[in-house]
Amino acid sequence: MFTGIVEAQGRIDAVEEIGGDRRMTIVSADDYLAGLQSGDSVAVSGVCLTAVQLLPRGFTADLSVETLQATTAGGWQAGSVVNLERALTPAKPLGGHMMSGHVDGVGRLVEKHEDARSWRLTFEAPQALARYIARKGSIAIDGISLTVNEVDKTHFGVNIIPQTWTHTTLGGLQVGGQVNLEVDLIARYLERLIQERG
Repeated sequence: MFTGIVEAQGRIDAVEEIGGDRRMTIVSADDYLAGLQSGDSVAVSGVCLTAVQLLPRGFTADLSVETLQATTAGGWQAGSVVNLERALTPAKPLGGHMMSGHVDGVGRLVEKHEDARSWRLTFEAPQALARYIARKGSIAIDGISLTVNEVDKTHFGVNIIPQTWTHTTLGGLQVGGQVNLEVDLIARYLERLIQERG
């Protein structure tokens, strides 16, 4: 589990094709990933990856065909900048919202503009995910826990404060750029419970 509070930025250092899927090396510019153990989970731009090999400033992870097709990871190349968050522990404060690191779909930035010291961003979500996005609800965009400000069919808007703008990949995102979306877990489970009740 994760909180959606991005703790560091990293980059994809290498991408290797292996047997139809890929192995990627993810590194951090500082010692953020120091102490990582083999088998530990790290949210990489919202995608939960398992460390299979440890490096001084990073790790390697295997990405399945499913992950490559269902997330933006299929487009990651050596040099791609990513958001990093290590898995939640009992001692870690829950500053964002509960996230699984299992991406629900890929969205697209359709508009951005400055709003005082913040930025207002509008994204388009896949039709199948739109029903889970609610005004003042939570959503994870590239692993960043955010509050939804407005919703209009498949479009939704968020406000990005300066801290988030400069310490995550959102500051470099251009209109048309794709992002990983994870909708609120509670909405998912609530729908399932209602369906079971008929």
